[in-house]
Amino acid sequence: MERKNFLKIAGLVALMPALLLAACKAPVKQEAAAAQQQTYTCPMHPQIIQHAPATCPICGMDLVPFDKNNKEASLTLGESQVRLANITTMVVGAGGLSDFRQLNGRLAANPEKTMVVSSRVAGRIEMLYVKETGVKVNKGQPLYRIYSEQLNALQQEYLLAVAQVKHFPDDARFRQIEQAARQKLLLYDQQETQIDALVRSGKVSPYVTYAASASGIIAEVMTAEGQYVPEGGAIMRLEGYDQLWVEADIYPGEAAFIHVGQSVKVVVAGSEQDPQMMAIQFINPALQTSTQLLQIRGTVNNAGNRWQPGQQVNVLLPVKSSDDVISLPVDAVIRSGKGAHVWVETAPGKFEAREVTTGMENFDSVEISDGLDEGDKVVVTGAYLLYSEYILKKGADPV
Repeated sequence: MERKNFLKIAGLVALMPALLLAACKAPVKQEAAAAQQQTYTCPMHPQIIQHAPATCPICGMDLVPFDKNNKEASLTLGESQVRLANITTMVVGAGGLSDFRQLNGRLAANPEKTMVVSSRVAGRIEMLYVKETGVKVNKGQPLYRIYSEQLNALQQEYLLAVAQVKHFPDDARFRQIEQAARQKLLLYDQQETQIDALVRSGKVSPYVTYAASASGIIAEVMTAEGQYVPEGGAIMRLEGYDQLWVEADIYPGEAAFIHVGQSVKVVVAGSEQDPQMMAIQFINPALQTSTQLLQIRGTVNNAGNRWQPGQQVNVLLPVKSSDDVISLPVDAVIRSGKGAHVWVETAPGKFEAREVTTGMENFDSVEISDGLDEGDKVVVTGAYLLYSEYILKKGADPV
């Protein structure tokens, strides 16, 4: 009996190496099988990873396969894929870059282009040819017709002086009286053609039509038909919009960055693609009431009246600039929790993510202080699509 137990123990000891070897090989086979197993992820939520086709528990999209074992830190796209993704590149080089401080502003009518139409004589407004605001009038266009006994008397006086000169052509005194009477009519804004027509007809009329002395937009009508107006009484106001004021607010602490004559960039709301350059013409030395703000002002040309007073604008005030930096469009830089990176085309159709350090930045461009060299070919449009494609295929951030 003891001999049989000894043989069993001896047999078990002999089998121990084989059992240990099989136990070691099993995890290796399991790891190899796991490595070969297909993995799936969500295009919108790459943190979702499954080992079988399914739907995303967050958004419900179908999961797509990706190769988690592909460790190559680049993407290779075909020519058609590049065109479809609208991927464009630029060769970077050193250049100038300015940082801007954004000021809120607005357009306003330029008082130098504003004219008040007033009555040269006392009388009653018989007819207004323009009764609405916002109407454009041209120089020489009739604006109103007035009944004036004063003008009627001046016309009679002038016709009498003309008759005296006609009967006594050699009398210098009568000629002086005629010239003085004519000058009175001119001072009351009667045109030469109107005076000549009065002489030809020989008939006076208490009704006189006045025309616009300048072109502009009717901003305000201050009287009505049938209303009596005194001499010098305001009838309407014209504004010219071919040149507008730009008014912007600044805090007292920002005044150190601004001086009269300084050039700034003006971006009108709705016309962001057409910024205007403007010279600062005036800085208000006093704070506005209850706002604790200063106001700066300049003028911009408004060809074709495409902008209107009251529109919002942004005034970009340069506060810092560098002349020898590498800069990229803002959209070329992808920012994530791990930092910032750009995509560099290392070969035709082959794109590689490169971590960069950013510096000064404005609304359009960003300085690259480290990570790029002059001559690198950097993706400027479609960078985010490359970033998404990399996460989709690799299942991880590129940097």
